Amino acid sequence: MPGILASIQLRSVPGLIAFVLLWLLLFEGSHLLLALLRRDQLIGWAIGPLGITTLFVREPSRLYIVLEALLPALVSGSVVYIGFFTALGPVSLPHHILLVIGVTLVGVLITSTGDIINALCDLLYPLWGEARVLRHIQILRASWATIHFTPFGRSYLLDRFQATPTDLLKAF
Repeated sequence: MPGILASIQLRSVPGLIAFVLLWLLLFEGSHLLLALLRRDQLIGWAIGPLGITTLFVREPSRLYIVLEALLPALVSGSVVYIGFFTALGPVSLPHHILLVIGVTLVGVLITSTGDIINALCDLLYPLWGEARVLRHIQILRASWATIHFTPFGRSYLLDRFQATPTDLLKAF
């Protein structure tokens, strides 16, 4: 293992930048794919520094909560492995088993730690209905995300909270 640093090769700086962007795009894309497959009533979505988030009316099933954490982590780990340990990637690292596990694990932890924490919170302390919607809006406002409501979401807020989206967001 002493020659690991000497055997690292950076093939292309623009390729590395493109790899990081592709990695994050595929990670977020797996989240969006799961959201599209859910087929529930969408209240709104948010775009922020931590990615894209969707707001649904109903509490998701336990299977969906687990998939929401594991599928993006699997995608992230696969992309990191391809990017660092195959001929396709912009960086070439040696194939030491500890290095492969360590680099892949760090890549997964960078992207998926928040998802795993959210999944544990949803499984251990589930919220339903209005409380779930309010919690998500509060978390999104704290992360400086821009929240966009669907027409159904606007009518839901008026019906449940007697407030427009603007009024509700000002309250947070």
